[in-house]
Amino acid sequence: MFDAIAPRYDLVNKVMTFGVDRVWRHQALRALSVPPGSLVLDLACGTGDFCRELESSGMRPVGVDSSLGMLAHARTVSPLLQGDGLALPLRDGYLDGAISGFALRNFVALEPVFAELARVLRPGGRIALLDVSAPRNPVIRVGHGFYFNKVVPKVGAVFSDGDAYGYLPRSVAYLPPSERIVEMLAVAGFGAIRNRPLTGGVTQLLTATRRVLPK
Repeated sequence: MFDAIAPRYDLVNKVMTFGVDRVWRHQALRALSVPPGSLVLDLACGTGDFCRELESSGMRPVGVDSSLGMLAHARTVSPLLQGDGLALPLRDGYLDGAISGFALRNFVALEPVFAELARVLRPGGRIALLDVSAPRNPVIRVGHGFYFNKVVPKVGAVFSDGDAYGYLPRSVAYLPPSERIVEMLAVAGFGAIRNRPLTGGVTQLLTATRRVLPK
């Protein structure tokens, strides 16, 4: 599915979010809070949007994605690897940080993903993970539900693949409640965990720090 939508993936993202996706990425980068020169993983990097943002901020990104189609359409000079988030092709303690954009709900299980992030991050390393969320305000929730479930698939059909973008609202059901995600991160070895709603709660930003292991 991701191979099929890769050619127009960036365009559709910008259209269906009215360009706010770039604002969310900037907020995630700020919240990552790692210094210039840090080695940062773009998990499920797609066409490399986050890689380009990281490059502009003076980081050293490396992208990993399972979709060869996405990697083939990536517009970045950063190194890219085909790989699975449940078994990252990186050595222990290799990274200073990791970031992802709207990838969590596409994994078959989150516990092994978080365990892998903890494995490849050095103690004190940071993560910033963006994904969709359900707004708590009832008015925003109704409006967002209509747009996400009815309008987004039609936008996807016009610009790309209607079936693929019909999956997008359905995929939210695969994402555990934010409280459960926080618990999973803690079990995986992260501390200072924060879940921050963005844009009225239509998006969530999870940040955490890899705990320093006792000597």
